[in-house]
Amino acid sequence: MNKKPHFAVVLSGCGRADGSEIHEAVCALLSLENMKCTYQCFAPDIEQAAVVNHLNNQPMHEKRNVMVEAARIARGNILDLEKFNPKDFDGIIFPGGLGAVTNWCDFAEKGINCTVNTSIRSVIRQCHEHKVVIGAMCIAPALIAVVLADKKVHFTLGAGGSMAEKIETLGAVHEEVGVTDVCIDKDNLVCSTPAYMLATNMLDVCQGAQNMVGAMCQLISAKHA
Repeated sequence: MNKKPHFAVVLSGCGRADGSEIHEAVCALLSLENMKCTYQCFAPDIEQAAVVNHLNNQPMHEKRNVMVEAARIARGNILDLEKFNPKDFDGIIFPGGLGAVTNWCDFAEKGINCTVNTSIRSVIRQCHEHKVVIGAMCIAPALIAVVLADKKVHFTLGAGGSMAEKIETLGAVHEEVGVTDVCIDKDNLVCSTPAYMLATNMLDVCQGAQNMVGAMCQLISAKHA
């Protein structure tokens, strides 16, 4: 393809314990720039499910907005997810962090019986329908797998385990991969990488992000060939 691939990056706040995992989000953005891609950040304009003190991991009795907090990572260049149009993008990335399973949905509490935010579910389904390549990191692939389980989507959380097994009961297929590797579902145009599900350092997170973005760009090129 001649034009630069254009990506959406969906954030769930700011901070691993109650929003987007900052290392994963930034490594994804850096990888996009390294691959000469352009991007636009989005987040749902909703209240966070919880606010956590990242110094001691204890809850804080206050309210914060997901999009306002995510703007910290995006340096203010962020749009309400309601404005997302799949026709404008070649790919979309969902970094991990607990916000992915608390702010976007209540998977952290209810598992496969979770309720997914209407905008998030709509965006994922629209991207699949319009063949926008989907990328997900860390715990975020669990959400993609739940929403697209009827498509028998392949995903990874790194290693297997009870969580992956429960998601598979919905119809999705879990693949075990290494810390910097990528699970590539060519049929559903979904790529996922373990990030901090397995990683113990930022170098591995960045390499995994780079590998995922590279795989996504290959799928985008193949789609336009």
